[in-house]
Amino acid sequence: MLVSELMEALLNCSSNGIVAIDGEGKIIIWNKAAEKFLNVRATHALGKPVNSIIAHTRLLDVMETGKAEIGQRFYFGKSVFVVNRTPIIIENTIKGAIAVFQDITELEHAVEELFNIREYKEILEIILENAYEGIVVVDAEGFITMFNKAYGEFLGIDPATVIGKHVTQVIENTRMHLVAQSGQEEIGDIQHIQGKDMICQRIPIFKKGKLVGAVGKIMFKDIKDLTLLVNKVNHLQSELEYYQNELKRVQGARYNFQNIIGETPGFKQVKEMAYRVSHTNSTVLIRGESGTGKELFAHAIHNESPRRTGPFIKVNCAAIPENLLESELFGYEEGAFTGAKKGGKVGKFEMANGGTIFLDEVGDMPLNMQVKLLRVLQEKEIERVGGNKPIKVNVRVIAATNRMLEELIRQEKFRSDLYYRLNVVELIIPPLRERRGDIPLLVEKLLKKISFELGRPVPEIASQTMDIFMNYSWPGNIRELENILERVLNFMDGPVVQPYHLPLHIQKATGDNRQQDNAFNLKLVVEEIEKQVIQRALERTNGNRIQAAKLLGISRANIYQKMEKYKLLSHDHCL
Repeated sequence: MLVSELMEALLNCSSNGIVAIDGEGKIIIWNKAAEKFLNVRATHALGKPVNSIIAHTRLLDVMETGKAEIGQRFYFGKSVFVVNRTPIIIENTIKGAIAVFQDITELEHAVEELFNIREYKEILEIILENAYEGIVVVDAEGFITMFNKAYGEFLGIDPATVIGKHVTQVIENTRMHLVAQSGQEEIGDIQHIQGKDMICQRIPIFKKGKLVGAVGKIMFKDIKDLTLLVNKVNHLQSELEYYQNELKRVQGARYNFQNIIGETPGFKQVKEMAYRVSHTNSTVLIRGESGTGKELFAHAIHNESPRRTGPFIKVNCAAIPENLLESELFGYEEGAFTGAKKGGKVGKFEMANGGTIFLDEVGDMPLNMQVKLLRVLQEKEIERVGGNKPIKVNVRVIAATNRMLEELIRQEKFRSDLYYRLNVVELIIPPLRERRGDIPLLVEKLLKKISFELGRPVPEIASQTMDIFMNYSWPGNIRELENILERVLNFMDGPVVQPYHLPLHIQKATGDNRQQDNAFNLKLVVEEIEKQVIQRALERTNGNRIQAAKLLGISRANIYQKMEKYKLLSHDHCL
């Protein structure tokens, strides 16, 4: 075998990549390992300038300087190599350079992983040592592998002295070794240690599905600590509920459709309409007498709408003085008028942005404000008092009134264009006298509510009392009913609400109300008018039934039936 062949065989047997160049920088050696590492065939590399195959190579620098570079890293593709570069010197003359390199990619990853594991271990140890709770870790056989400082202080021992000991030798009444064997976690278990009952948890540790140990943690060093914590949490919960309720009271809707009580057909129809419109962004006008529950419907519509998470802002247009209404609704800029707050003030429309504004008693709004409200509804923007920059607002408007807006329009006290802008969807809440069938259900629900608030047992309602409720006209509607029931519960004695418990004006008004209510009974009114017309016809024809029937446009038999019905036979003056 020739020396050159022997040399080539030796180079190709090496696990290291070997690349050499001559004095002109051309590749003269490119072994099999270099082919593998650099993914370039020797036949393609040999004879080529080295920098055309390996970009940014330093072999040319080594050949030029004559200085070796040992243990240097270089990167090729996704691989990492360590390389020794040395000049080739023959008779004190640099004839070229050679690089011997090894792929250390896997080694780099292994070192990095080991470094990360070490770092994670140190972090875990720091966490365990600084944890307030006592923590212990055991292997599958129950021998302690970790024991933090807090647990050592709790037991009065040095954590370093217990590593490697069986957990039963260190912790009194422990079950850690049993959890490490069974794999069943124990949460909130009471353990008696050093004369105290502590509360702990024991969690099994699994690695790739195999049970390898358990970790235990002291949750409470004394059960008294748990009692104190429970009391504190209960106190905080009470405070939270209080502030949540206050927040809802200030700018939230408190009621939903479940709070709206009524089963009579007309009322159910209104409730169904309200439920349907709640899922849209349409403006709603709620009309009805005072005390019928208009605000309740506004709350329910908001709470059922896509805006339920936004604010619900209520404005009573009749309760705010006219000169303050604009600044209340739209806010004002700093210095807008004498006494204006520094920094200005946000108005109700801005506060309601993203939610709903409820304009109660909108029929009492002054005309000059009606113009500005109309602009807000049309342009979806407001302008603060003293400001000159419009502010976009995304607000749904629900308005309510007990006034006859049509009559106010006729009197030029309410703008017709605002009326039509507000009256996109109209809900007319019937008065209580027109839904008497709901009175027993309302009485039942209101009694439960008021009794709970007053801390009293829920009383029964005597049948005579319910009769009075059913026959009373309720001019104040549901609000009046609720006030009457609250008054009764405050002063009654005994478990049953009797008629004498009711205010005198209700007891006395019941009989008169029956007569007054008859005036609203269409059948009775029609019958009374029919009776009067027949009487006048008989009088004009001097009691002649045939002529009276012709005058009335009915048959002779029909007039006989009606005369008998209305007891008018005494008017038979002639046959």
